[in-house]
Amino acid sequence: MQRLIGIVLGAVVAYLLLIVLLGSAGDAPRDYAIAIVVGAIVAAVWPWIVAFYIGRRIKERRDEEVQREVERQLAEERKGGGGG
Repeated sequence: MQRLIGIVLGAVVAYLLLIVLLGSAGDAPRDYAIAIVVGAIVAAVWPWIVAFYIGRRIKERRDEEVQREVERQLAEERKGGGGG
């Protein structure tokens, strides 16, 4: 239900922005309909895009952390192995 409300709000915001920025809504109804559909699509898709981006950032940080740990352990082995 929240998803549907978000999509409708995205379409309404796109429509209101067109009215505010361009003037009256009766000039080109086809253009306004296209803008409303695009606004609804963007409102529906943006959470997935943001989640994908955040997921990639988390994976990169985790990979960097693993790489640092591997380097630390290799440094310890070299340090400890050379003294015996």
